[in-house]
Amino acid sequence: MYSAIVFLPLLGAIIAGLFGRIIGAKMSEYVTCTFLVIAALLSWISLFQVGYGHAPPQSLPVAAWIESGSFAVDWAFRIDTLTSVMLVVVTTVSALVHIYSIGYMHHDPHRPRFFAYLSLFTFAMLMLVTSDNLLQMFFGWEGVGLASYLLIGFWYKRPSANAAAIKAFVVNRVGDFGFALGIMAVFFMFGSINFDVIFANAADVDGQTFTFLSWEVDAMTTICLLLFMGAMGKSAQFLLHTWLPDAMEGPTPVSALIHAATMVTAGVFLVARMSPLYELAPVAQATVLFFGAITAFFAATVGLVQNDIKRVIAYSTCSQLGYMFVAMGVGAYAIGMFHLFTHAFFKALLFLGAGSVIHAMSDEQDMRHMGGLRTVIPKTWAMMLIGTLALTGVGIPGLIGFAGFHSKDAVVEAAFAGHGQIAVLAFMMTVIAALFTSFYSWRLMFMTFHGRSRASADVMSHAHESPNVMLIPLYILALGAVCAGFVFGGQFIGHHWAEFWGASLFAHEDNHIMHEFHEVPYWVKWSPTVMMLTGLGAAYYCYIVSPATPARIAERNKPLYDFLLNKWYFDELYDVIIVKPAFAIGRVFWKWGDGRLIDGLGPDGVAARVLQATGRIVKLQSGYVYHYAFAMLIGIALFVTWYMFAGGVQ
Repeated sequence: MYSAIVFLPLLGAIIAGLFGRIIGAKMSEYVTCTFLVIAALLSWISLFQVGYGHAPPQSLPVAAWIESGSFAVDWAFRIDTLTSVMLVVVTTVSALVHIYSIGYMHHDPHRPRFFAYLSLFTFAMLMLVTSDNLLQMFFGWEGVGLASYLLIGFWYKRPSANAAAIKAFVVNRVGDFGFALGIMAVFFMFGSINFDVIFANAADVDGQTFTFLSWEVDAMTTICLLLFMGAMGKSAQFLLHTWLPDAMEGPTPVSALIHAATMVTAGVFLVARMSPLYELAPVAQATVLFFGAITAFFAATVGLVQNDIKRVIAYSTCSQLGYMFVAMGVGAYAIGMFHLFTHAFFKALLFLGAGSVIHAMSDEQDMRHMGGLRTVIPKTWAMMLIGTLALTGVGIPGLIGFAGFHSKDAVVEAAFAGHGQIAVLAFMMTVIAALFTSFYSWRLMFMTFHGRSRASADVMSHAHESPNVMLIPLYILALGAVCAGFVFGGQFIGHHWAEFWGASLFAHEDNHIMHEFHEVPYWVKWSPTVMMLTGLGAAYYCYIVSPATPARIAERNKPLYDFLLNKWYFDELYDVIIVKPAFAIGRVFWKWGDGRLIDGLGPDGVAARVLQATGRIVKLQSGYVYHYAFAMLIGIALFVTWYMFAGGVQ
């Protein structure tokens, strides 16, 4: 079953990629979609067998892979509850995105290539989440990086798409460098990179140190920080976040698949998988908590003023990833994974809903040129409304709510129950981020679907509802956005969470966060709801009651508005301290090294001298065998003479 889940997407990618021109676009779509639907159904079966069936973790060997001295790595599937949850997330969202893309990409002439890339990405992500060792995980890690590059730059004739693809690839390589160093450090300390060996010997390595640049550093802390560096890049955390919003240059289904529900959650999955190590590295755990809190707050502030409908949702993704890392940082790994699970449904719903809006508006993405679409595309409006209710966390504490209400509020409660000053900061940041999330989410709804239309008459005359092949995936995701919280919450984060997760998540004997977050004061439980209602009220006043108010506020606070609109000027900062110096160094090597030194030295340059010398050597090639044989004999005679009179004398 697990081989089918993992390899069916690869088979679909091969068929569509290599034989797409032969079988045609329609057959490429049918093949890849069918394989993904089968994989998704099998993944749900796996979840109920492993998680709800409390099946013990197992390792399923696939093939021998690498053996070099004491380094031995086999290709195997690690099957436990954590794996099953990720299989459900990846295959379900991917299958729905594949089906949705049949309608969204209908007019694209390169559909076989697009569907091949989608399936290739899915295969790489499945390799990542089923990995039984760090190298296999790194293989999938780099595979999704490659597939992301191909999908973001799918419309390669657009300079902006090419630039975004390169930016995503390069920024992720920064984090991946840390991940690779972390793998090396693990092998250095444990003598293996297999998870079973690492987890079994974690307590023995705890407290050990090694020398790095004359410093004695704690081994466990260093390993966890290096691994988190990889997670920061892949999950777009603060400082390595800049690639995620620009990745919206790819087709909208790509945004839903890669940058909302699967690839960007790989970093969260990595921290959860390595929980036995993070539980023994409090400094690294505090670092995860700090960056998660800052990311949740930072991305929410930027989302307040963005005008591109996809970028608003992209910054929302970045902020919600911060929430997940906050949960990981306080040791509530189950809560972080629960938010990852629910987030996949409502964020994919919002992205695909945005794609439906763009499809209706003749590829218009600026919300300032929308408005009044509720009656034009009512089904899309209803689906976007459900996604917004789930994202903002609408619900009644202690009773019932949408998916985001159950998972995001649990993150806030866990942050309050956490220990230390950073946990206090995280609680404050997540509560404020809940206010901002509500404001920019309802701002998106009001600017897009309500009020008067700001679109041109020509665009509105062609506006239309999406076909069923695009709407049906929205209906299924909406069901998850409504029900995933209260249906799965009891098992994921309830009092019997340890039985559900089994040995896939580890909590130290001193870690009682999963019990303590249930006992926080009532005002803490209500704080996200109050923030949600405040944000809703502010957005309603600014964009429905008094539409002129936002412009006046922006004008009065222009420096702050420009600061947020330009994303805290991180792109400009990196351009000054990294990009321009790199170009300057390149110009030095080009102009002085290559131009003046190599080509400019001497009358005709070094290159000309080399060509002349090699030209004389070429003239020695006569083509006659006896000439070559004679030269070989001379060489042998010289070698024997040297050996007799020099090399052979002791």
